[in-house]
Amino acid sequence: MKTYFIRLGLWAGSFLLALLANLIAFGAALAGSNRAAPVTVANDQALNAALRGRQGSEDETISSRAGKAARRGRWWGCVLCGVLDWFDPGHCERNIEHDEGRPSKK
Repeated sequence: MKTYFIRLGLWAGSFLLALLANLIAFGAALAGSNRAAPVTVANDQALNAALRGRQGSEDETISSRAGKAARRGRWWGCVLCGVLDWFDPGHCERNIEHDEGRPSKK
């Protein structure tokens, strides 16, 4: 039972810190600062850590993981990269992190 409360406390603290970081990043973006970009990458990595399952790395972005999945022909990687390419052509391919997560083909 004690472990449960420790995990719950860690989650709550992490949630509050992430909320504060995002509020600061939002203010920085409104002010025209580039300080919001690292927070965006951190959020991307946090989502990947939450979704990672058996493959991936908590230090890898969703774009990198999707790019690797698209190279392997996985439907979700192809769909996500297709959506991201609509906004930023070549986004997934450019952002594949070869030193993180599952190795990529090519």
